[in-house]
Amino acid sequence: MTQNLSPARWQIPLVLGATVFVHYLDRNALALALPKIAQDFGWTDRQIGANGDVLLAAFFVTYGLAQIFLSPLAERFGPKRSLLLAVAGFSLFTILVWPLGFSLLALLILRLLLGLGESVHMPMNSAIVSRWFPVSERARANSIYVAGVLLAIGFAPLLVVPMMHAVGWRESFAVLGFVGLAVCLPLVWRFVQDTPPTGRAVSPAFLDVQTSYVRDWRFWLYTLAGTFNAFCIFGILNWLPSYFNRARGINFEDLGWPLFVVFASGISGVLLWAYVGDRLGRRNLLASLGFFVAAGCVWLTSSTPSLSLVVLLFALGVLAQSAYNAQEFATVQRLLSPEKVGAGTGLYNGLTVLFGGVGGSLVPGSIVAATGSFHAGILSVVVGAIVAGILMFWVHRVVRY
Repeated sequence: MTQNLSPARWQIPLVLGATVFVHYLDRNALALALPKIAQDFGWTDRQIGANGDVLLAAFFVTYGLAQIFLSPLAERFGPKRSLLLAVAGFSLFTILVWPLGFSLLALLILRLLLGLGESVHMPMNSAIVSRWFPVSERARANSIYVAGVLLAIGFAPLLVVPMMHAVGWRESFAVLGFVGLAVCLPLVWRFVQDTPPTGRAVSPAFLDVQTSYVRDWRFWLYTLAGTFNAFCIFGILNWLPSYFNRARGINFEDLGWPLFVVFASGISGVLLWAYVGDRLGRRNLLASLGFFVAAGCVWLTSSTPSLSLVVLLFALGVLAQSAYNAQEFATVQRLLSPEKVGAGTGLYNGLTVLFGGVGGSLVPGSIVAATGSFHAGILSVVVGAIVAGILMFWVHRVVRY
């Protein structure tokens, strides 16, 4: 049975992508500001490791826990209404860094609140896409809003670092928060609806209906792999700015281009691996191989004196790792029943960022605090990538996608 679907539905993932772009700018601003914060607060390298890991990890605690417990409630309340509340919440908590962010305790509380504000954003995006798009189009629809993540990660160094250098890091948080309120809220209100005009989600004939994800061991295996993926992502994302600044001697105002080269490679990687995965039909195998290549690239940076080569190796590592991100939410949705996409995505994303995000913040930071070496902290990502590669090979054997 075929169902008529309006081409206008493609504006929905574009709007969701815009909200995700701002979401990730707000989230990652602290990692970019950390060298400036350390300078203002007079922190040593060890203090950056000790205080930075607490600030970075605090976000993932509330972000992960709230996703697990609030996503089912948000789905019942309504994905669009919950999305509007999320955008308003994370924008407001970002703005508050401007007048309140003058102490470690204040920044810690605001990071906890930011995690709460952003918590149901991605699960509600997933729920909306699953209602508007059949399985045959869902990977493309997901990739559009996930591209907002990659664009934010790639362009944040070029947008946020110069702004922080020009107007101050606290003032930059205010600008980012106001963008969320002025741009994202009107877009969601105007262009996003919970379901198509018929009032119903896409016909089940289009959906990959599975048994309850709670009883599906493949869901938990994929969640474990996603946890180590998050460990790698946030280990690099949170600590690379400080690594380049403190271990490689790059001035704060010059961080933009090296970080852009590294993170922008993820944008190309998602597009590349999505195309190759569709052609070969071995997306999970590609993700497994990508993790092993990423581990090798990060490992080589420890013995590479050339700054240009270090940047290139990190870029190649992120490019290889992005094979996982190219199909992450589409695979999750294949393991979920239609009426549980929001709650199931919240559980998956909540657990992966809670343990992987906290681990990717605490483990490298704790190593730096103990040793004073940013090199040693970054190398912890190698272990996470190897474990993720092994787990994804197992996923490849049991989930043919």
